[in-house]
Amino acid sequence: MKSRRTLNIGLCGLGTVGQGVWKHFGRFRADLEARLGARIVLRRVSVRDPRKARGVRVPASKLTTDPLSIANDPQIHIVCELMGGTGTARQVTLQALARGKIVVSANKALICVHGAEILAAARRHGGHFLFEASVAGGIPLIKAVREGLVANRFPRIYGILNGTCNYILTKMEELDTPYASVLREAKRLGYAEKQESLDVQGWDTAHKASILAWLAHGVWVRPEQMIVEGIERITPADFRNAASLGYGIKLLAIITRDFATNEIGVRVHPTLLPQETVLARVSGVFNAISVTGDVVGTTVYIGRGAGQDATASAVMSDLADAVALLLHGKGAHFMGEDRPPAAKGTRLAPPERIRGRYYVRLTVADQPGVLARVATIMARNRMSIASVIQGPSERAGLASLVLTTHESDERSMRGALRALTALASVREAPLLLRIGDFGD
Repeated sequence: MKSRRTLNIGLCGLGTVGQGVWKHFGRFRADLEARLGARIVLRRVSVRDPRKARGVRVPASKLTTDPLSIANDPQIHIVCELMGGTGTARQVTLQALARGKIVVSANKALICVHGAEILAAARRHGGHFLFEASVAGGIPLIKAVREGLVANRFPRIYGILNGTCNYILTKMEELDTPYASVLREAKRLGYAEKQESLDVQGWDTAHKASILAWLAHGVWVRPEQMIVEGIERITPADFRNAASLGYGIKLLAIITRDFATNEIGVRVHPTLLPQETVLARVSGVFNAISVTGDVVGTTVYIGRGAGQDATASAVMSDLADAVALLLHGKGAHFMGEDRPPAAKGTRLAPPERIRGRYYVRLTVADQPGVLARVATIMARNRMSIASVIQGPSERAGLASLVLTTHESDERSMRGALRALTALASVREAPLLLRIGDFGD
């Protein structure tokens, strides 16, 4: 009887996701080995503090405080990088790839900042870099784009990619409760980090949008090149206003490409979505992504986008692919893994080419003539008003003025916002939300 090959895995990082991988690997190891036809061993685990109490038990003989020793160990075939950050994680990834290993990562920030360098290293040294867990947690989105929809070009991908923000927005709407109160509860329940800015300001979603833009279009777009806006200034009144107009509010990543002009747009911002759409009804910590292909049409993916089990599921999927790759060679679904569709000539769409409709909330002096002055500014900036909602402000002597517009563009809208901000009767910075009439 032919003996089975033994493949060794090194795990760098034993935080929430790392513990999930250790736990589920132990539970399903026998099934994985039977399916893949190999003996699979979690050989070594790097941690910062071996004495720290954790939810899983790892033999002391397997622990190390040096993650680079795992990257350089010739007996380790697959390196699973779950440390986070872009410093040591980058070193571990590049050194492992330089030795022709397969690296599995859930590190969206690392991929966003250093993805081009990492994939070039994999190509140069014959290694592979798998990162299903970096976007949308347990939803197999990267495999869908890379494999299942390989025959398509993607004019539009948009979705909810941050469960923390979706939870906060859901509770604000359901309970008619201010942002700060819901954020405190989200932290208490463990849905939001103590330092929540990466999530609520949109940067976590921007990292994921960068990865999706590269997968779909072969272009690396840095967060600082995107429109990135967070959810901190949204109020319960905005949900009430949106509902009266037939919309809900979600923080979306939106990646578009105009194949006629070869222009790509990548943006992250709160968006009014029609209440009857699927994504508008996705609540709590769930993620949802709509992918429109020129052959298949629109497909939608919904599931848990974060958390120990969901992310560990995606990591385990990549580990299984890595084992199959080592046993059987480059399969069809790995062909061109580091070379998405040609990006030659693709450029970022300028603001005047990013078109849409807008929701603008103004806090203004409660006096005659204000609406007329506002309307004049909008007209001067080629913005056509579609509807107006007027109501009292929470502050005495002030009023709330909400405008929606007909289709215009980002350049015109920015000009109008600058002029409105300078208007003496406007007492707070305007709140701008985009309206997502995607027609799915």
